[in-house]
This record gives sequence, structure tokens and C-alpha cells, in this order.
Amino acid sequence: MSNSTELADPTKSTDPTGPTVAISTLRRSHDRLTALLQGLDADGIRQESYDAGWPIAQVASHLGSQAEVFGLVLEAGLTGNDVPDMPAVHQIWARWDGSTPEEQVKASLEANEAFLAGVESLSPEDQERFTAEMFGTEVDLNQLVAMKLSEHAIHTWDVATALDPAATVSDDAVALLLDDVPALAAQVGTPTTEPTTIAVTVTDPERRYLVVTGPAVSVAAIEDNADDGTDASLRLPAEAFLRLVYGRLDPTHVPAGVIEGAELETLRTVFRGL
Repeated sequence: MSNSTELADPTKSTDPTGPTVAISTLRRSHDRLTALLQGLDADGIRQESYDAGWPIAQVASHLGSQAEVFGLVLEAGLTGNDVPDMPAVHQIWARWDGSTPEEQVKASLEANEAFLAGVESLSPEDQERFTAEMFGTEVDLNQLVAMKLSEHAIHTWDVATALDPAATVSDDAVALLLDDVPALAAQVGTPTTEPTTIAVTVTDPERRYLVVTGPAVSVAAIEDNADDGTDASLRLPAEAFLRLVYGRLDPTHVPAGVIEGAELETLRTVFRGL
């Protein structure tokens, strides 16, 4: 896995009423990760996370370097200055990669706390006027925080499940990130050579989707009676569906009651992981 920032569509606004819910959800995700990391000793932070080849400290480093970059974007969006360019971002990544595991964990918690403190301290007026360019697209504060949450909540699970295989993505994060799944799927999905249309029903919260695996991958919300002509169907918790799209629903992390079958295996080949 590279040290690049892999995010949901920045044009998608997770909370149309403003960034308050996304900020509070990110705060709880940070508190969860803090508790996990602070409970580990030197051997613990060096054990492998769910991300193959990444020890837990490297996951922390990834989230910390991202928080540092996002902090610079936050500042730029408030002051009108330029966001950091890619050479500057690469320098940040190199500095983090050159740190010891202990330094990575400590600095990650500090950087994520600093970013959170920055967004939490903004007045309603500052929240409203914030705008910055990321990946060639103008984003508002809600979109910026949603992008951060999409990485933080999933990578927190990468740490949590290494310590407890039964761990799940936090419910509040699932509720917010689920609305970004259609846009994310179009970005990261790998089309199958033989297109398949699968009706997917998710629970907690309840949603229904139509997943088309080719020639272009798409996920669209559907009504109860809008799945005529599908090739197959699948039912699973929303948390598991979210992890599936992020490439994190291997057979050892499937919730009880979810049926292993051709439908699930097909979707694993489409969503291979971020």
C-alpha cells in the first residue's frame, strides 16, 4: 500500500446541513484510535495491521502525515494561501517515513489532535467561508472533514481488527460514509470481464443498491421494487458493505449470517482494496 491519500469523491458532501456531524464523528474516531494506540507497547505497535506489509505504527504514520497535510489545507482555505503542492507533500511523507515507530505513533496522535482542534475552533462564519482546492476541485469544510473521516475511520478499523478480529467500523462513521459509496465505487472499482448486476440489501441503516460490475463499475441506490432483471442478490450489514467497497471483507472478517457465495466473491474481485 502506498502512502498516497486515498479518499472518497471530494465533490460529495456527506452532511448537507454542515460539518458539525462530520467533525464530531471524526473526534470520536480519533478518540477510539488514541485508546487503541496508547494501549500498545513497543511490540504492539510493530505488529502487522490489516494493511498487508504495514505495521500498526505505519498506519498511524499514514494518518498523521495526512492530518499534517490537511492542517495545511485548512490554513490555506482560511487565509487564501496556496495549498501544499505535491513536492511539499512528498517531503512530509518522507519525514514521517524516516521516523521510528514510537515517533510515528506519538506524532500521529498529536497531528490528528491538532487538525481536529483547528476545525472544532472555527466559528460558524469561518466554517461557511472556508474553501480550498484539493485534487483540482474546490472543497468546502464539510467535504474536507468527510475526506479525512473516510480515511481515519477505515484505517482505525485496520488497527482495531489486528487486535480484535471481531472489531467493526464505528456505527456513526458507517452512517455518514455510506452515502459516499456510489461515488467511491465508481472511482475504485475494477470492472469484471463478464458484467453482472447484483441487488444488494444492507441493514443498520437499511439501504438497497444496484451494483453493476461492468463495463464500468457503478453502485446506485434503488427502491424496493427496482431490482427486476438483476443477476443475483446479496444481503449484509451496512458496516460489512462499507468494508467490502474498501476491500476489507475477506472470508475471515465476514459477519455471522452473511452467506458466502458467488455474489460476494464477485464483488471482492471488483473492490480489491484501498
